[in-house]
Amino acid sequence: MASVNFAFLANNDTIKNMTIKIFTDGAARGNPGPAGIGVVIKDDEEILLEVADYIGQATNNVAEYMALIRGLEEAIDMDITEVAAICDSELMVRQLQGEYRVKSEGLIPLYDHVQSLIRKFKSFSISHTRRENNKQADQLANLGIDAQQG
Repeated sequence: MASVNFAFLANNDTIKNMTIKIFTDGAARGNPGPAGIGVVIKDDEEILLEVADYIGQATNNVAEYMALIRGLEEAIDMDITEVAAICDSELMVRQLQGEYRVKSEGLIPLYDHVQSLIRKFKSFSISHTRRENNKQADQLANLGIDAQQG
């Protein structure tokens, strides 16, 4: 996978005691089709990390889950303990909030993996946002696809 990490500005002592926002987005051109993920990790003042990555052929829902997984794994690597995830996939957010069942067999292992990652945080919340409020993560997801397709 071609991964692009754009910025890492964090002071680990500072981020351990604050809630960090993780904006994620997954994109697939075709459904399924070439897919990418975008992750933006930020505190109240600055971007701590941006990720654009190509994940191969996938559906948009798989890409959404993969983006969240990548964001949570990066947060764990950064010793972040309090996370507020913000995603534009209403399906994924409602599944993780327990409002929707996970029916797709392809999503069940991804859902389970997210649940195992969530348990590693002192606090975790997830909320849905409209696509226009998640432009940065969306651009990164598309950049992940573009970087692979040249």
